[in-house]
Amino acid sequence: MKRLISAALLGSIVLAGGAGGASAKPSLREVEEIYEPLYWALVAFEIADACDSLEGRKLKGATDGWALVRKARSLGYSNEEIRAFLDSDEEKARMRARGDAYFKHKGASHENPETFCALGRAEMERNSQIGVYLRAK
Repeated sequence: MKRLISAALLGSIVLAGGAGGASAKPSLREVEEIYEPLYWALVAFEIADACDSLEGRKLKGATDGWALVRKARSLGYSNEEIRAFLDSDEEKARMRARGDAYFKHKGASHENPETFCALGRAEMERNSQIGVYLRAK
């Protein structure tokens, strides 16, 4: 999953300066209000990458990405901790595996891009957490 691997949605936004230092906070993966919105946005952008008739709502993604960064900071995470999470190969692999399982469960296959289009259109129709990041070209 190219888009999930790069995490470009947030990776390009983060970060300028900030306090550092290790802490006893849980991994950002365990902070549902950070991890879940990031995951669903990245799934949506993967769908858009695979489907020629859909595109990702990049401004919404960037705006929501900044909100997630602010939320993480308000929970006490430093810029360095946020960057480390976003750059982590282990976290990228987790998201990729989770996304691949989601796509398989929904019947989407890179061998047939139309399956991603159908999934994206269904998510848009439901106005789901994925669908809000997609629009027709």
